[in-house]
Amino acid sequence: MIVGVGIDVAGIDRFAEALERTPQLARRLFVTRELLLPGGERRGVASLAARFAAKEALAKALGAPAGLSWTDAEVITDADGRPRLAVRGSVAARAAELGVRAWHVSLSHDAGVASAVVIAEG
Repeated sequence: MIVGVGIDVAGIDRFAEALERTPQLARRLFVTRELLLPGGERRGVASLAARFAAKEALAKALGAPAGLSWTDAEVITDADGRPRLAVRGSVAARAAELGVRAWHVSLSHDAGVASAVVIAEG
């Protein structure tokens, strides 16, 4: 059973400008594993914008309650390149309230826009 669905888009240039304007923003939005590629290189801004869109979509799938922490949701890329969500803290608590047992996430970026869809399954 689908508990919630969320979708979000983020302008890549606008997101890059926000990161430049507010140096600590990346640390408020992402955990270290999201900021770095497996080899230790910094992840590109398009990829970060898609991850931000996924966190926004996740919040929408949970009904957009107040009090969710951005870093309590982490977008992880599996070895095969497939994104998945790891949740903890405030996000895990809300998901448990709603009976969420599984997450489905899709990320994309093209033509200056990053997008994400999140499905919360019970």
